[in-house]
Amino acid sequence: MSNLSDFESKDPIAWCPGCGNFGILSSFKQALVNLNLEPYQVLVVSGIGQAPKLPHYFKCNCFNGLHGRVLPVATAAKVTNHKLTVIGVSGDGDAYGEGGNHFLHALRRNIDITYLVHNNQVYGLTKGQASPTSDLGYVTKTTPFGAINPPIDPITLAIVMNISFVARGFAGDVKHLTMLIQEGIKHKGFSLIDILQPCVSFNKVNTYKWYQSRIYKVNDDLNFDPTNFNMALSKSFELGERIPIGIIYKSTRKSFDEQLSIIKDTPLVEQKIATEKIKTLINEFY
Repeated sequence: MSNLSDFESKDPIAWCPGCGNFGILSSFKQALVNLNLEPYQVLVVSGIGQAPKLPHYFKCNCFNGLHGRVLPVATAAKVTNHKLTVIGVSGDGDAYGEGGNHFLHALRRNIDITYLVHNNQVYGLTKGQASPTSDLGYVTKTTPFGAINPPIDPITLAIVMNISFVARGFAGDVKHLTMLIQEGIKHKGFSLIDILQPCVSFNKVNTYKWYQSRIYKVNDDLNFDPTNFNMALSKSFELGERIPIGIIYKSTRKSFDEQLSIIKDTPLVEQKIATEKIKTLINEFY
């Protein structure tokens, strides 16, 4: 049995007091404990930003890479060892800006990883510039007349691309977010969990109070069916005065690694290397 202390890091946390990342970190650790996973069974891959600092404050296997390059590394790790629980951690800029092209192709592949995106609608590490999810008209030091580009809606995009698990969480509701992370990890296929995360230092619009007055739990509605594509897509368009959180969409689409016959029975990392065949190939070049 694992417990929270197994995942505790002794490194000091550099996030601002009150940052929504604290709630996400707590939810993540609790979800892994609830699933009885041990640190050696988990790989966390992150990029650049305040959100991708999460593995620094966490004890497990970790790969902290380049800005926007979380998903290629996570994909390679999962294909190499599909027995490993692979979690990607990004901010909205890391995931939907610099990493936007990789995000699209990860959705297309439906690789069996869980992607936690801390969506605070600003670039928090570099002092609050507008991000891909900033609201139209959002004023920052670099957009003094307001953001003129409409925001990306990752939930709608993910559903249209038919990945097999799409959810939205809120950093201010640790218990609910813990449940979403657990369900995302258990699900076979790409699990996107877009997490509304207040930035107390640079985003003075999308605050805890702002979110709490708008969010509601979609799965409390017994008439809502997350396996219904059209119903889920329609629900994803709600992103204004009312914002649904919870499991928005689920499908039974096969994951990428399920369709690779070479790793069906044995992970690639555990397969024997045919050295004689390699030598034969090398000798052909002489």
